[in-house]
Amino acid sequence: MYRLGIDSGGTFTDFVLAGDGTLNVYKTPSTPDDPSRAVMDGIELIADDLDTDVSGLLESINIIIHGTTVATNALIEHTGAKTGLICTAGHEDSLEIRLGHKEDGHRYDTAYPMAEMLVPRHLRMPVRGRMLSGGEEHEPLNEDDVYAAIEHFREEDVDAVAVSLVWSFENPAHEERVREILAEELPDVYTSLSVDVLPQIREYTRTSTTVVNAYVKPTLDQYVARVDEYLEDHGFTGQIRYIQANGGIASSELLRERPAYAINSGPAGGPAAGLHLGKQFGSSDVITIDMGGTSFDVSLTKDGATEIRKDFDLMRYRMGLPMLQVETIGAGGGSIAALNRGVLEVGPESAGAEPGPACYDRGGTKPAVTDALVVLGYLNQTELLGGRMQIDADASRKAIADHIADDSQLDVETAAAGILEIVNKRMVAGIRQVSIEKGHDPRDFTMVCGGGAGPAHATGLADELGIKRVLVPKTASVLCAYGEVVSNYRHNHLASYPSAIGDIDPANLEAQFTQLEADATAQLQSEGIDDDDIRLERVFEMRYQNQIKECEVSMPAEQITDEWLASLRDAFDRRHEELYTYAEPETPVDLINIESIAHGHITPPDITGDIPEGTPLEDAQVATRDAIFEGETDAAPVPVYDGEVIPVDGTLSGPAIIEEPTTTIVVNPEWTARLDAAGVYELTKAE
Repeated sequence: MYRLGIDSGGTFTDFVLAGDGTLNVYKTPSTPDDPSRAVMDGIELIADDLDTDVSGLLESINIIIHGTTVATNALIEHTGAKTGLICTAGHEDSLEIRLGHKEDGHRYDTAYPMAEMLVPRHLRMPVRGRMLSGGEEHEPLNEDDVYAAIEHFREEDVDAVAVSLVWSFENPAHEERVREILAEELPDVYTSLSVDVLPQIREYTRTSTTVVNAYVKPTLDQYVARVDEYLEDHGFTGQIRYIQANGGIASSELLRERPAYAINSGPAGGPAAGLHLGKQFGSSDVITIDMGGTSFDVSLTKDGATEIRKDFDLMRYRMGLPMLQVETIGAGGGSIAALNRGVLEVGPESAGAEPGPACYDRGGTKPAVTDALVVLGYLNQTELLGGRMQIDADASRKAIADHIADDSQLDVETAAAGILEIVNKRMVAGIRQVSIEKGHDPRDFTMVCGGGAGPAHATGLADELGIKRVLVPKTASVLCAYGEVVSNYRHNHLASYPSAIGDIDPANLEAQFTQLEADATAQLQSEGIDDDDIRLERVFEMRYQNQIKECEVSMPAEQITDEWLASLRDAFDRRHEELYTYAEPETPVDLINIESIAHGHITPPDITGDIPEGTPLEDAQVATRDAIFEGETDAAPVPVYDGEVIPVDGTLSGPAIIEEPTTTIVVNPEWTARLDAAGVYELTKAE
């Protein structure tokens, strides 16, 4: 049986079909007007390639895992549902007041405009009624206010309603009653409650996250329904799962209820792929990079766990849900180089797929990173993608000359080297953001490289950071789809527990976790995970008293005692020192939020692939090409290898260039590349 990973991107939708010792990669053009059509087109493409029909293909697949950008695009493009908000009277403006300032980077910029509100002021409806911080009812819910809000929503033809009442996470009775009334009065309207989406302290974050969930809910629900219906109509009886922003997979039903977990889930398959590949080479500490045409994604995984972030601004909207920390910067193969008052800059503007870099010969005249790689000799001078795309090297030289070299009084090669150096520096800064700024030394990690453009830069980035091993899979151009087929389930169940560590009753805290873990376990069981494949993890958000930011401490799910709480305190001091270089063991510590993470393990498919054996490495060398490497001024002949001919354990020394059908790997001087039987190039640099 096969497992199918589907990753929807802006230009292409990628497919990885894995199992029974084979791995097949497919790409089909994305269809932004209806992304589900690209999914259907790709499935039909796979069926044709395997000489069967869609029903026959689906009979051979037991699970489909899909990563979609539908929810993200709805938020970026502001094409979500017309949304109303029911909130506690007097709190109608919390979305605009925010935390009293604009997001980081623009906090004191008076010219920076306010974010566009997903719920306009006239659709934020107050209701009287009040819970207190201890969960006591101070004032009963005024149901007349609820009915008045509903009548207003009906007149305004609202499609979705968010409900966020003060202190509801301590006592959800009022929000649940509002849900009942909404179901009776507006049965066709999508509803999102804060106690379901983010039952944790901090009103603004909780309200904003719930509004985002409501805003994208109809769009994602309808998309998932179309995909599921297509599969079911063609006889698919296996499991349909979707990748979440926390890096785990979940059922269609769960994602349709909590679509906020799908926001920013596009690159979430990358870290799973990086960890899976790293483990094959004995490393659970990996930095995963993915460089495509317009952007560069980077994440860090330590001891098998990828860094998580919460309570941050995403596309100008505060999100409190746990999401993989995948940093994205505007640095891709299509990033345009230009002079700004005589200073060379690269990105974030991109040539995209159309017209693309100048060398694509599709009308683009501005120089892009890909053009620089062509001029430096790293890329094939006549074709890419195994001959499916023609390349005009002269157009690359002309674009760099016209826009950079001539005005700078540089030769074209020097200008191209400058473009490469600048884009590499920007990517190195992104890697440092997830590593050094989080207390990790990148030299202790293996780099896993993905994306069609990434492998041409990998050893250069590694040199800059002092990393000594880089892994590049043959499937680098579809890294996220690859990651989806090796992903596990992950569910986060959240609660607040504000208390000084010294005041915690161990039995009470244990009871809170017992309930969270029971809910999380039941969720995994409903998705077909056996108890033996479930692992529970406990996360504590803590801070020194009077601090305004917490840091997370992860602990195994063990019985909580006074002694265990002392060990939690010690773990917090260690984590604080890792992040901020100091600890204060004498300062009291507060616990703010708690979280139960339920991991559901599924056995990954056999994806060894079909690698030639016994072929002499010399047969794989197909050309010699002049190339210029960092620190050199003159071009020198470099061997070029056909990746489809390189045998298992074939080892070559840099400088060298390996051309795969969907990517090009540049092996810098002093590096060695070996092709593993798993279809992964292991690039190493001698100490």
